[in-house]
Amino acid sequence: MAESSRCFYCREDLGGKRFVRSEGRPVCVRCHTKFCANSCAECRRPISVETKELSHKGRYWHEECFRCAKCYKPLAKEPFSTKDDRIMCGKCCSREDAPRCHGCYKPILAGAESVEYKGNSWHDECFTCFNCKQPIGSQSFLSKGNDVYCSPCYDKKFAKQCVSCKKPITSGGVNYQDQPWHSHCFLCSSCSKPLAGSSFTKHQDQVFCVDCYKTCVAKKCSGCQNPITGFGKGVNVVNYEGGSWHEYCFNCRRCSLSLLNKPFVAKGRDVLCTNCGNKE
Repeated sequence: MAESSRCFYCREDLGGKRFVRSEGRPVCVRCHTKFCANSCAECRRPISVETKELSHKGRYWHEECFRCAKCYKPLAKEPFSTKDDRIMCGKCCSREDAPRCHGCYKPILAGAESVEYKGNSWHDECFTCFNCKQPIGSQSFLSKGNDVYCSPCYDKKFAKQCVSCKKPITSGGVNYQDQPWHSHCFLCSSCSKPLAGSSFTKHQDQVFCVDCYKTCVAKKCSGCQNPITGFGKGVNVVNYEGGSWHEYCFNCRRCSLSLLNKPFVAKGRDVLCTNCGNKE
């Protein structure tokens, strides 16, 4: 029997049997599978001549093994991509390359509504207020540490509370005696005029504008009969025997000599210097 009619490996007679040639030599199907066939990159088993073989960049697969490494979708007749030597369908490849949501850690696919903040990305529905858990969407928001808050929750949780109305102070405001007020809540106790940015004074735990303090609260100077407000020129006050004077009004009733830090004589409601007092 001719040498060419026998299998190169097992020497079996190939007369009338199916065989293949490997490097020009006749090989039976069984030996070809055992010694010559390519190994499948997926299942690692040999790919026999009786099975359809697929190849890509020097690697080989059984047709049924050529699947997406992520979703296992058969790709023999589908477009595919490779990533890190893995075969993937287009959808899974785009998922693999997509940024991960900082909230749910799932991929943010192209075209999906998303938010980027401080180098991180979120699905639009995952970018939520840390306090109320509602999506922030197009609302304004503020951050505290690594957490984000919608404006109402941030104000409720962190903003100072007005002493008067007990509501959050979101901007501006007045600080008086270490207590916060809305500008529109810091009012004169008498006329309700806003006091922010204007002069005012306190009397018995109440605040008054200058005009109301003069009219309703301030003592009258025993010299000029005008109110002693503590504003402007006459900051210092002289009190004596129930009477009060601006410091510039505390003068001798007769010669108008200033009596500040000087001896004086009282004659009824009048004060006199010692010279004028001794002439009485």
